[in-house]
Amino acid sequence: MSQLPQHVVLDVHILLVRDGQILLSRRRGGYGDGMWHLPSGKTDMGEPADRAVVREAHEEVGVIIDPDDLRFVHALHVQHPDEEPRLGVFFEATRWRGEPTNREPDKCSAVRWFPLTALPDWTIPYPAAGISAYLAGVPFGVFGWGNEIPRYYNGAPRPEPARILPADLGSPR
Repeated sequence: MSQLPQHVVLDVHILLVRDGQILLSRRRGGYGDGMWHLPSGKTDMGEPADRAVVREAHEEVGVIIDPDDLRFVHALHVQHPDEEPRLGVFFEATRWRGEPTNREPDKCSAVRWFPLTALPDWTIPYPAAGISAYLAGVPFGVFGWGNEIPRYYNGAPRPEPARILPADLGSPR
């Protein structure tokens, strides 16, 4: 019996890292309202992940990143109930032009720097899992698929989760 191939949404996430801190934005409305997340987005049809993350960084927080300054740090295969499977590709940038600002006030209520090792309590679990893996140097993980805790792969010790909260805890406000 032949099965259909799985199709996934390709998400890109940028970890803007400066002086031991990471830039997060606070979502406004819809999924994750009031919670913190990385600047991120979906690739457009025919768009490679490196160009998509550079585009998203500029659209969301106004920074200009040279693709040569990107470093791939993690891929996370994610699927939660009633959602399409997705593959999150996480890139780090430590160099860019411009000072990050909120360029999408209709989607985000704030942008703020946080210590890499002290994420805010209300960080969306999906990017929090990617940040945890980044800190541990783990290149690949699986999140969801019937498990509430991410599984990481590379033979290294499992990273500590970054304050991952279930989505059903209510509003962060």
